[in-house]
Amino acid sequence: MASNSNTTEFIGYYNQHGIRTERNDINACELYKEAADKEEYGMRTVKDKLYEEAASQIQEINDPEYCYQNEIGTEKDKIRAFELYKEAAEKEDIGAIYNLANCYQNGIGTEKNAIKAFELYNKAAEKGQIDSINNLGYYYRFGIGTEKNEIKAFELYNKAAEKGQIDSIYNLANCYKYGIGTEKDKARAFKLYEKAAEKGQINAINNLGYCYQNGIGTEKDGIIAFDLYKKAAKKGDINAVYNLGYCYQHGIGIGKNDIKAFEFYKEVAKENQIDSIYALGKCYFYGIGTEKNEIKAFELYKEAVEKGQIDSIIYLGYCYQNGIETEKNEIKAFGFYKEAAEKGQIDSIYNLGYCYQNGIGTEKNEIKAFELYKEYNLAVCYQNRMGSERNEIKAFELYEEAAKKGDIVATNHLRPRKNKILNEKKDTAAIYTTNKYKSDEPRYATEECTVV
Repeated sequence: MASNSNTTEFIGYYNQHGIRTERNDINACELYKEAADKEEYGMRTVKDKLYEEAASQIQEINDPEYCYQNEIGTEKDKIRAFELYKEAAEKEDIGAIYNLANCYQNGIGTEKNAIKAFELYNKAAEKGQIDSINNLGYYYRFGIGTEKNEIKAFELYNKAAEKGQIDSIYNLANCYKYGIGTEKDKARAFKLYEKAAEKGQINAINNLGYCYQNGIGTEKDGIIAFDLYKKAAKKGDINAVYNLGYCYQHGIGIGKNDIKAFEFYKEVAKENQIDSIYALGKCYFYGIGTEKNEIKAFELYKEAVEKGQIDSIIYLGYCYQNGIETEKNEIKAFGFYKEAAEKGQIDSIYNLGYCYQNGIGTEKNEIKAFELYKEYNLAVCYQNRMGSERNEIKAFELYEEAAKKGDIVATNHLRPRKNKILNEKKDTAAIYTTNKYKSDEPRYATEECTVV
């Protein structure tokens, strides 16, 4: 027969969830507290099948800590929750150690302390707490509370993934996709995204769609990609909503519909999805799915830049360069192109070279322009005899190499150069096709790791 404290806790669960009685959170919390006072720490100690089923429905339920942290029958008292987790952690309760680390990580009832969070996740991980193993991998991945160690991060994600931790399966997929702590393996990444997606990991569903859209580790299939984005979007993934907008704008897996694209971008731009803010700015700038409105476009580009969206920097620079809904300012334009170029935005590096070539916002410097064009294989320097001898063949080769990397400017230059080369060399096999290189590639796969 169950002890009195177990029975008290059992009744508390019934009150919390309205089982055979009206829901009463206040009574639930009081009953949990009464059980806790009898040194019973949550339903994890109960062997009864119904208790196990109930516990499985409540994530990390260290009652009454759970009551304090989640406002069940009491005012939210983060400090009290922290104290209770700390007390339980001192008694070597694994779940409490994990929750205490989470408090230090997020500043719940205490000051944020990444070092303490790391130490506690490490302690819980050593005891086999699988969420802590995943989070410890996250800390090593980004150097939080410890030195950055991507190999260690990969090993920890792999360890947790082998134990079935869903977020670690997703994080491990990211490691294989981007070469984090291991060699890149797109096929392996695809399989892991697929596995995590089947288990309901929302980011993995979105990224699996991205793999199908771009042929990463599998054959391209726009229809499957669209369906996966739709599934992830229904589960609340705002990045997937952005991707749906992109699919509608470009006719990927669904009929092209600029109005729907605009609506999707607008929907998640309100939730600060930065790529959607940028995309919405482009819609207003070019009149895609809505009336052209350069004022709104400028405001959205500016907002996206402030939030760290790199591609929007070049458009804001373009607005300043040409005085679009702002006072013309070539020095500011140059500054924005330089900022984006330093962050690796390919088109901005071309624009920065153009500024040096023509003295826009800076002193004219054709050698510097040549260096910038060459750095990103923009062979306009060969074409215009700046800093090098004119060489059409070399220009074509460099445009082609840059176009393969998805560079828009290079793709635009490639086609006229291609026609000229093929006309001059009739004996060369005509292996190039007009649409060989796509310049407008989809952008958003979720790259960040998941911490729980």
